[in-house]
Amino acid sequence: MTTRPAWTIKDDQIICQSFEFEWSDGFAFSQKQKNIKAFHNAIKLSTKATALEVSSKGFDPIGTKLSAFKLKINGIYLENIFQSSKKYKNGGPYLDLLDVTPKEAKQDTRHRKSGNLIAFVKDGVEWELEPKTAFYDYIYVSALLENFGKALDLSAYEWFTDIEFNPNRSINCQARSASIYKLLKKMDAFDVLKDKNEWIKFHIAHIMEI
Repeated sequence: MTTRPAWTIKDDQIICQSFEFEWSDGFAFSQKQKNIKAFHNAIKLSTKATALEVSSKGFDPIGTKLSAFKLKINGIYLENIFQSSKKYKNGGPYLDLLDVTPKEAKQDTRHRKSGNLIAFVKDGVEWELEPKTAFYDYIYVSALLENFGKALDLSAYEWFTDIEFNPNRSINCQARSASIYKLLKKMDAFDVLKDKNEWIKFHIAHIMEI
């Protein structure tokens, strides 16, 4: 058995809840999908609500289209933008990571050799590390707006998951970010993305951290 987090909207707040389900070991695609089924069945049993897997491993075409490894901003993959924005104590941002594959950008050895992460820098604007997921959520939602505008309809789904996300290993999750898009659309609040400070205020007020 294992537990994994999922995100939903309650009273205009993004909340996180962990669900326990039987985990199937293995790296095969079929194993990933088996775990997604077990995860979503646990959510359904507990909440009576539907879930969307936000990753390339999911069954629903909507969820696979929302994978961070497929989304682009101005023709550049979201993953590359995120990795190339990292500023470390001893180096970065490494803008050359914009020109490699998303996998290469994520696995570049300089991420491990440049000291502690101290900030993100995008378009000359420096982002602090708090709130912890504010920068990633910002670029992810911005990518959804560029690719789908305000027309993306996630209303059929109450919960959002990413089977690859393990909160013991990372903090950013595309499932959380997708739920934020749904909340922004519900509140008609996409304008907060136009200003960094307004976005941070919104994030602090509406997104629960885990």
